[in-house]
Amino acid sequence: MSEVSLAKRKEKCENCTKQCNKKQNDDGADSQQEKEEVNGQINEGSQLLLSACLSCDGCLSEEESLKISQQSVEEVERVLALNKRCDASKHRVLVASVCPQSLPFFAVKFGLDISEAAQKLCAFLKTLGVQYVFDTTLAAGFSILESQKEFIQRYRRRNHDSHALPMFTSSCPGWIRYSERILGSLVTPHICTARSAQQIMGCLVKDYFSKQQQKLSPDKVYHVVVAPCFDKKLEAVREEFTNSLLETRDVDCVLTSGEIYYMMEQRKVSVEELDSVPLDQVLGEAGDTTLVRHEGRGSEGFLEHVFKHAAKEIFGVDVHEITYKTLRNRDFQEVTLERDGETLLHFAAVYGFRNIQTLVHRMRKGRVPYQLVEVLSCPGGCLSGRGQAQSEVGGRLDKALVQQMEDAYTSLPVRLPEVNPNLHTLYQDWLQGQDSSQANTLLHTRIRSQGHIHTQPPHMQW
Repeated sequence: MSEVSLAKRKEKCENCTKQCNKKQNDDGADSQQEKEEVNGQINEGSQLLLSACLSCDGCLSEEESLKISQQSVEEVERVLALNKRCDASKHRVLVASVCPQSLPFFAVKFGLDISEAAQKLCAFLKTLGVQYVFDTTLAAGFSILESQKEFIQRYRRRNHDSHALPMFTSSCPGWIRYSERILGSLVTPHICTARSAQQIMGCLVKDYFSKQQQKLSPDKVYHVVVAPCFDKKLEAVREEFTNSLLETRDVDCVLTSGEIYYMMEQRKVSVEELDSVPLDQVLGEAGDTTLVRHEGRGSEGFLEHVFKHAAKEIFGVDVHEITYKTLRNRDFQEVTLERDGETLLHFAAVYGFRNIQTLVHRMRKGRVPYQLVEVLSCPGGCLSGRGQAQSEVGGRLDKALVQQMEDAYTSLPVRLPEVNPNLHTLYQDWLQGQDSSQANTLLHTRIRSQGHIHTQPPHMQW
């Protein structure tokens, strides 16, 4: 993830830190035409992205910058080359986990359906020297189930816990970082503690797959995640996802879909020449090889899954179809459950920095009527991640590509995590039960408040 130039920016986050303001003043003498470098791309006069705000060197420590610089194609190739040179006893087993929101990118680029594209991608990664290739849908199922459970707990204590509601989703690392560094205790107690699919997959690979199935120490496994978003690199280097004793992380490296495609182009790989190799399964042959998705228009669908679960669990209502009401724009939408004129549930989906700022303003004034908000920093959601949805010219969002990816993604069948037998097996065999201390440790994390301390508005509405 590259440094972001803040020179003469027309528009900036109102919460910029003093360090950011100082850097902006230092760069103010630069009379060149305004440029913003975001995730390696130069954008002329583009609107401020949340990832731009959070990735500048004013927010990253030297240690973080070093760790993120190692999240690169060159680092993965170094590990692969080392495996070829050293004796077998010093090899590291390479495991790749592919986010389901990355697969539509490869489907469009390859001109194939998602299942065929996944098999071609798997074949390419294995030609490099990757030994196992998973997709992270299983891990996302854990994250959804744990989020559902936490929402029910928060809802039931809402009358005596001012921080219980609204609950904000926790899968977007840009949003989490912004909350921790800038918003502080106004928001952080409201964030769901369930780990993201990426980090639960890290635990599955390093704790379950490596130790229980491969009889390997976690430091002997090098785990790469293929994701649509550059901010996932920030998430991978968080301290709580690192085993300091073994000096290994749950996720060693995050590469974006675009970076993987770049590797294919550099090697002049022809998709037609690649074999079709099925993805591996965490549970081995017992795993289900069918590619599925969760509900939602291009992310993990936390809002829809939690909404339907809460309607049934709390009010005994079966919700089959969810109707979104668009407010400010397509990235600010509401969902309600009503009965006899009474609003029982009121959720919202808020994507993009501008809409997040609106949400924060309302929070400060105590005017948030929602019980749950699905928050994502990328406008359009995860399929629009800048690691795969930028046009090759100008670095702007490629809307045609995003539409093609949405069409490909929605072609996958939906399966509720509640009915996934593999999840139930892992809850018992790996975690010793759904409510065990092991499940709480490996499937949840803590949200830190590093920014300013805010008090709870006195008349928060929900």
